[in-house]
Amino acid sequence: MNRISISPKELLVRPHHLWYHRSLLLTSGDFNKKDFNCMTVGWGSFGTMWSMPFVQVVVRPTRFTHQFMEKYPEFTVCAFGKEFQKDLSLLGSISGRDGNKLADTSLTPIKSSIIAAPGYAEAELIIECRKIFSSTFKPDEFIDPSIEEKYPQKDYHTVYYGRIQAIFGIEKYQGTIN
Repeated sequence: MNRISISPKELLVRPHHLWYHRSLLLTSGDFNKKDFNCMTVGWGSFGTMWSMPFVQVVVRPTRFTHQFMEKYPEFTVCAFGKEFQKDLSLLGSISGRDGNKLADTSLTPIKSSIIAAPGYAEAELIIECRKIFSSTFKPDEFIDPSIEEKYPQKDYHTVYYGRIQAIFGIEKYQGTIN
């Protein structure tokens, strides 16, 4: 795949489309140590916080990926073409605790350019991030009471903000700076 380096100021995405309709693959760990785990994520955001470009993801403490997000300071968020939707569905529904779920997909982990967590050879977009903040959602702070319905198991997400360190993507993800 021919990915180009993209400045955070030039990143062009349709956020709701990516998170809700396509899903993204979150990976945390260390590629060189072969100690990493991934999971499909459908909730998150892109933006600017504390004057830094960021990606925000949420992970339930019951997910195997949560321990990697707690242990390692970095993560990637990757987008794929529609032809990989079956792989992303599998990676979002099977736990890495039970074995090497990546082996059951057509995805190939690759070394990232700056951070230890891997990207994927098949990804259209790879965003490399370093954690800058995390916190656990507290139900008594939900303003909209319908949010509580998303937590029947009371397994409230940990939210992670990652400062964008590098972005590599195909041309459709690069906009022009005005």
